[in-house]
Amino acid sequence: MGFLKPYVFGSKNMSQTSRILIADDNQANCELLDAYLAGLDCEVDFAVDGQDTLDKVKSFKPDLILLDIMMPKLNGFEVCQQIKSDSELKRTMILMVTALNERGDIERAVQAGTDDFLSKPVNQIELVKRVENMLKLKGVTDEVERLRKYIEEMEQQS
Repeated sequence: MGFLKPYVFGSKNMSQTSRILIADDNQANCELLDAYLAGLDCEVDFAVDGQDTLDKVKSFKPDLILLDIMMPKLNGFEVCQQIKSDSELKRTMILMVTALNERGDIERAVQAGTDDFLSKPVNQIELVKRVENMLKLKGVTDEVERLRKYIEEMEQQS
């Protein structure tokens, strides 16, 4: 399955390229989301089920996960909850992208810890803008965390 290999879009003129994990058991959905993100300067990898997603999060260390809910082994709600309850992974941004769009589904996604929710069929412009905004937010929160740790270290040295 060739779509499971990571690769980099665009040039690497930034100090660090953003990483996006697309987690969906439907190859056509993965390919569509991948094509929609083609204009972004990011590295993309794929996961085919809930357990694969958790494994890839630990090895690939994505900034953002585009997470389907209806997947084998573990559903997206379970995956999201596990990621957000892990102290080392909880700052990973999660955008649930799913055909489920009932009010209860959105509430359950929020309870699981998702950062945002997008219903299928996905509008390309909306997806790209949300991804860009979520990656910017991730960059800012990472910088705040880095500064917090730096201040802590300076206070300990004083």
